[in-house]
Amino acid sequence: MNFFLETLKVIGLLVYYLLESLVFSIVPKRKKSVSGEIVLITGAGSGIGRLLSLKFASLGATVVLWDINQEGLKETSELVKENGVVRVHCYVCDCSNRQDVYRVADQVKKEVGDVSIVVNNAGVVTGKRFIDSPDSLVEKTMEVNIMAHFWTYKAFLPAMIASNHGHLVSIASSAGLTGVNLLSDYCASKFAAVGFAESVNLEMRRLGKTGVKTTIVCPYFINTGMFEGCCAKWPHMLPNLEPEYVAEKIITAVRRDQEILLLPRVLYFFFALKNILPVKASVLLMEYFGTLHVMDSFKGRAKKD
Repeated sequence: MNFFLETLKVIGLLVYYLLESLVFSIVPKRKKSVSGEIVLITGAGSGIGRLLSLKFASLGATVVLWDINQEGLKETSELVKENGVVRVHCYVCDCSNRQDVYRVADQVKKEVGDVSIVVNNAGVVTGKRFIDSPDSLVEKTMEVNIMAHFWTYKAFLPAMIASNHGHLVSIASSAGLTGVNLLSDYCASKFAAVGFAESVNLEMRRLGKTGVKTTIVCPYFINTGMFEGCCAKWPHMLPNLEPEYVAEKIITAVRRDQEILLLPRVLYFFFALKNILPVKASVLLMEYFGTLHVMDSFKGRAKKD
């Protein structure tokens, strides 16, 4: 195809995709069923992971729960079963350990079957200045927040490719789209999670595996305790998010094959500005919204005795 014809084709498709996006923003896509799917959720012992476990189970999915916290796993499992669901399987897994991920993944495939939806939700945060962050915590942040994604994909993606059916969900962060003061290692891991998920999505398209979907979730602070003490300067404009709201939005995004989800919606506008404004202008807005100081009052999740 010559340059002129290919350019016309691209312009035509570009207009079509823009109109398609506009239509779906007014009339949302029909939600696909997840009944009968095998859904693996990391970090399922608490927070968003627990809520997603309950919601997927209520929709008829078989849920496979992973967490390093055995007590949390047990509590999540009991909550799922209280709702009349019996298709729940729990595994203690250290997602920061590659061999542990592969070992438990093999166990899941033997005992439950091929996972068709992977939700990489497990995450940790250091919350210190880069120079003050212990090397061990920096390594743990990278191991849990991004390296674990590599190993779960390695374990479960081949079966999805073979059947041309599956869904990969990355619970990243708005800190995966912009740098944040006192979150250098966390931002690095979440930027990596976003880039990794986008790259895998392109690989699936190039392979013609259109049945393998991806969803990247980039929320602002969620009231799960992980970022306890953090709050924007103007919370009415950029509020901390309630876990139930976030979990419901994630489920909806997965069922509609939405490729990227930013929460709250005002982030779409903020990040569009960030991509076109000069750096000084972006920093000015970050100062105005309190982003430069949002971690100053960080406490984090309280440690259990």
